[in-house]
Amino acid sequence: MVHIQHAIAGEEIPLKIDFQRWVRAALSNYLKNAEVLIRIVGEDEMIALNQQYRYKEGATNILSFPYENLIPCKISFLGDIVICAPVVMREALEQGKDEKAHWAHLVIHGVLHLLGFDHQQETEAEHMESLEIAILKSLGYPHPYESIYEDL
Repeated sequence: MVHIQHAIAGEEIPLKIDFQRWVRAALSNYLKNAEVLIRIVGEDEMIALNQQYRYKEGATNILSFPYENLIPCKISFLGDIVICAPVVMREALEQGKDEKAHWAHLVIHGVLHLLGFDHQQETEAEHMESLEIAILKSLGYPHPYESIYEDL
């Protein structure tokens, strides 16, 4: 199940059905029933979160907050994903990407983080990127790390 919180509004933000499809695709090889909260925010909130949790200045495109279950019990909640809509849209434009494909990529990236995947080491990054590429391809989206400007 995917829960969506809109801290900002905008016609360019994908529909809940899109978010559900992307989350399901990212989880398909790992979990059948899991809950994820996706919060769509503006730059001010993302700047504050990035500073508070990563000690970095400015707004980033996405942050993932895995749920830490301190008491042993079965729970299907994986965690929170916070996405900064203005940054996502700006990146898509700057990188020459379809906005919806970029949203899909970032949601999948965030879900993989909630599942424990990371990209701190080169081998981890290669593995995580290959998963993202395969999941996006299964959904009909292009390779997220190839620029349309490479052939120019």
